[in-house]
Amino acid sequence: MNTDTPTALHWIDGEWIDSPQHRGALDPATGAVIGRYADGGEAEAQAAIDAAARAFRDGPWRRDAALRARALEELAQAFERHSEELIEQLALENGKIKPEARFEVSMVPSKLRFNAALARTEYGRSGTPKPDALSIVLREPMGVAGIIVPWNSPVVLMIRSLAPALAAGATVAIKMPGQTALTNSLVARIMAQAPSLPRGVVNLFNESGADGSKLLVASPQVPVISFTGSTATGRAISAVGAQRLKRFGLELGGKTPHVVFDDADLDAAVPVLEKSLTVFAGQFCMTGSRLLVQRGVAERLRERLAARLSELRVGPAADERSEMGPLIDRANVARVDRLVEQAIADGARAIVRGGPVAEGELARGAFYRPTLLEVQDSKLDIVQRETFGPVLTLQVFDTEAQAIELANDSEYGLAAGVWTRDVHRALRVARELDSGTVWINDWAKIYDEFEEGGYRQSGLGRLNGAAAIDDFIEYKHITVATGAGL
Repeated sequence: MNTDTPTALHWIDGEWIDSPQHRGALDPATGAVIGRYADGGEAEAQAAIDAAARAFRDGPWRRDAALRARALEELAQAFERHSEELIEQLALENGKIKPEARFEVSMVPSKLRFNAALARTEYGRSGTPKPDALSIVLREPMGVAGIIVPWNSPVVLMIRSLAPALAAGATVAIKMPGQTALTNSLVARIMAQAPSLPRGVVNLFNESGADGSKLLVASPQVPVISFTGSTATGRAISAVGAQRLKRFGLELGGKTPHVVFDDADLDAAVPVLEKSLTVFAGQFCMTGSRLLVQRGVAERLRERLAARLSELRVGPAADERSEMGPLIDRANVARVDRLVEQAIADGARAIVRGGPVAEGELARGAFYRPTLLEVQDSKLDIVQRETFGPVLTLQVFDTEAQAIELANDSEYGLAAGVWTRDVHRALRVARELDSGTVWINDWAKIYDEFEEGGYRQSGLGRLNGAAAIDDFIEYKHITVATGAGL
């Protein structure tokens, strides 16, 4: 590779592969070209599938749990060695401020190690359903897994799907987003340092479009897809994959409500509520984008949160004073602002009207100041649809029952927060919320040991926890008649 102009290639079957078409890699904070990348499609996806299929069919990977555990541990060590380099690259190309990039990268080694432990403890079961019969149930890997990764947190969301796939014994073909191609290339170089990882088990290609992704979904060689992205795309790929009865693990859109009761500790809540909106510039499936506040505390919370959002320092990751970075590109700035304008036209009241940064050096980038809108009608699009930007809606409620009804008035069910000092109310409300994760007096606490995923239109299956491996596993029942004398 030319070190003066970094060029990201695909990593397929243990080799660096180029493509005829190249694109520029951009810094979203300035719009500057910081490198180039080979832009893949169907050809690269098929090459990745073929390599993964050969590695699954001809190699030891699917039958050697000790090998899998060792490779996962080596991957964890490699990511630890290169964490600082990866943080710098991710912050530059993705736009995250450094603490957020560090947060993302720091989650990778523990996920790999947890799944190394799963590989070592993975087993089936046996029994005697009749006196003269012995039955054995084996849990076997499904084959090639297609992993489709979004651009908002490409490192940890790729690992979150990859680690359980590898622990299960699957081999993988990964579509990585073109928006973070230089970061993807560094990730591949790190993974290549695991000596126990056989060639072709992990294959990665960059793509700005969707042709390669579509091939992964349609290919008869890929029985399982792990996808993180929008609900609309999740529905579309599920319809295609249904033609081959594919297994899907989907983590899709979210519209996280925070339910704040009158007895909540506002000193503790306000900083967390602000961060839940501004981390990754609101480009996070668990962004706290709906604030439901009981009437007795609504005025104080409204004022305090408005003050924090108005004073938030937006800027590039290179500036240590920055508290929120840019959106991924200027097209998304325009998209988010259109949603805000429409919401105001539909009756939302702007408490803090942020918007695109149009003056000074930041105007060259994709910066968008956070916005707080108070709404009366929970059916507005700004309340019901995922914004994927730093836009927060506020609604006032009176009773616990009303709070639950408003929180559940959504097609999404990924996560929710409950803020109260009453432990009985906290648990009572948490049980009633239609969400895969509920935080009490907190936000975005995710643990490798415990399952994560959505209810309703927020997904299928679970990632993290022991259940994550199930997406990549088939059960096989073997039985033998042993004779009446058993």
